[in-house]
Amino acid sequence: MLIAQLSDVHVGAERHRRELLRTAIGEVNDARPDLVVVAGDLTDEGFPEQYADARDELARIECEHVVLVPGNHDARNVGYLLYEETFGTRDHRLRLELDGLDVALVAVDASKPDVDEGEVGREHYGWVAEGFPEDADLRIFVCHHHLLPVPGTGRERNIIYDAGDAIECLQRSGVNLVLSGHKHVPYAWRLEDLFIVNAGTVSSLRLRGNTRPCYNVIEFSGTHVDVWRKYPFHGQERIIQFATDTLEFEKYTARIEGEVTSRR
Repeated sequence: MLIAQLSDVHVGAERHRRELLRTAIGEVNDARPDLVVVAGDLTDEGFPEQYADARDELARIECEHVVLVPGNHDARNVGYLLYEETFGTRDHRLRLELDGLDVALVAVDASKPDVDEGEVGREHYGWVAEGFPEDADLRIFVCHHHLLPVPGTGRERNIIYDAGDAIECLQRSGVNLVLSGHKHVPYAWRLEDLFIVNAGTVSSLRLRGNTRPCYNVIEFSGTHVDVWRKYPFHGQERIIQFATDTLEFEKYTARIEGEVTSRR
């Protein structure tokens, strides 16, 4: 099973680059994934014309199963209402069975109107848990905001307010993989039984340090998961690989000089 993870599109922003988004979508279409996740900030300010433009651009994705969630930028200027009018529901529960693999996905809108911080909310924990059956081979949780601080992003103020309770809910639910975005810096962690994978921005030049526009591709086979970071126009590198049964993993960290090291 192949899953593409895009985030932080930022249609309408001064530093948005349409050619990067279209190139990434073209690469994703060529890979023919079973599922595409777009983890928020589809627009830059939540304005109607930005939503219309984002809808037209993301309609280029040629995949039967596309899951979108809003980000904090989409919730600006009462944009969360326009999100529903344009893309439909802000929360999702999905079950996919392909080639003998059973994947359960729950995606939640953690954004709040006109603030950068996010919150899952205790009223959602039961609904989230119900979306993760015990017999699923891979359980994926999606939200825009990250559950853990991201290195290289300065003073950390924008994690989910209720991150501790949300993580506990996901642990109890047997979640294997968390997909998020928000700070435009790609990174991966293992936290107890969770593997948390943050995507960078796919089509904005609002970048930090030496990061580049990128997106992720997740390959799942049996009990093995590989996560690749892909750069529009510029190839790919592996971020992390892990086993869902033994939790053994190998994480790859790119150094500034271009070397890649691995850590188990």
